[in-house]
Amino acid sequence: MTTDFRNTVDQATDIRSRTPQTHAAASVSPAASDTAAHALDRQLEAVFMVADEPQSIVHLATAVGRTIAEVAASVARLVADFDGNSSFNSSETVRRGFELREVAGGWRIYVRATHDKLVTDFVLTQNPSRLSQAALETLAVIAYKQPISRGQVASIRAVNVDSVVRTLLGRGLVTEAFTDSETGAINYATTDLLLTQLGINSLDELPHLSPLLDGGTDGFEDLL
Repeated sequence: MTTDFRNTVDQATDIRSRTPQTHAAASVSPAASDTAAHALDRQLEAVFMVADEPQSIVHLATAVGRTIAEVAASVARLVADFDGNSSFNSSETVRRGFELREVAGGWRIYVRATHDKLVTDFVLTQNPSRLSQAALETLAVIAYKQPISRGQVASIRAVNVDSVVRTLLGRGLVTEAFTDSETGAINYATTDLLLTQLGINSLDELPHLSPLLDGGTDGFEDLL
């Protein structure tokens, strides 16, 4: 956990400790407090399961309608829970095969590095189903325009590509090249596995698209 995030949690705790409790707040039982915390943890857990990009604390707080302090504390609990250090159920602490990691100013669930090879082998050998037309089209856009963000791919294809990009990532055909420092958008690029699957040595061997497009020779390049 980063120093900045620890400071956020500490400041939130300090603010709560220096804020006078109202009669109603003081009457809330510890059990009720724990129940509310559990509910928030599960809400954030659900959001993280479908998030394609790192989520900031502010964005998460807006999504669940809770304060930044509450969400920061909840994220800290989830990190500890996934790492097998939960304080809620000490008798059931198990280190999960995934972790909640802070990346590019936000939080996202990732497979633990110790299981990368296992997951890669599973995806490539145990789930060899063919790519859909949508996946092939998205893969083509990334291959020709990389590095490129999901938003740019969606702009070219004029459809949402979130699930398709997840599929391509899972197949090991594309990878997260870098995160834009200004927008926070993840940019994607193809992997060596794609070259292997296509039977080529480099992307320079990809066929030129211009002759295949209707009208003009630069149509594809003008789409961005």
